[in-house]
Amino acid sequence: MTNIQERKLKVKDLILIGVFAIIYFIVMFAVGMMGMVPILFLIYPTVLGIVAGTIIMLFEAKVPKPWALFILGMIAPLCMFFMGHTYVIPLGALVVMLIAEFIRRSGGYRSLKKDMMACAVFNIWICFSLMQMLLMHEAYREMTESMMPGGYFDALEKLISWPSMLLVILGALVGGYMGAIIGKKLLKKHFEKAGIA
Repeated sequence: MTNIQERKLKVKDLILIGVFAIIYFIVMFAVGMMGMVPILFLIYPTVLGIVAGTIIMLFEAKVPKPWALFILGMIAPLCMFFMGHTYVIPLGALVVMLIAEFIRRSGGYRSLKKDMMACAVFNIWICFSLMQMLLMHEAYREMTESMMPGGYFDALEKLISWPSMLLVILGALVGGYMGAIIGKKLLKKHFEKAGIA
């Protein structure tokens, strides 16, 4: 019974989720500036995974509890939706975050290997910012043309296809895992303190 109580999210955990969500969103936005150049938008998910991996790994060490990663992972997609992006992003993120959550759960929230896998999967959600081009073409055109300089959408349209999206997703997975490896090395003491091995 005590163990179950310890696993429940508490107020301090929710505060940590909020703090990490803000940090993650800032990093995501900063790295996302590379997307101003259409061709670089294709490697944005990979770079974000490498850069933000340490943040996600630290969060997993700080809050090794059910649904913590899921909640964290849904904040940025929902923010993007309310900022004008299509529902493709939150719906795609929902699937990705459920998979990441169950990977962590399979390790009892105490497995470093599973946390690293969850970190890699977590990073896939950002690919849906590009997937909007394929699934909600006209809505994405309207949104992009209202925010970006003329010709940006046309340049992006030439780059994004289903085959290229498969490479983008693979890149996001690899980038996320690379970020997890970096996080593992930098945060060794944090994982030991949290009892994650």
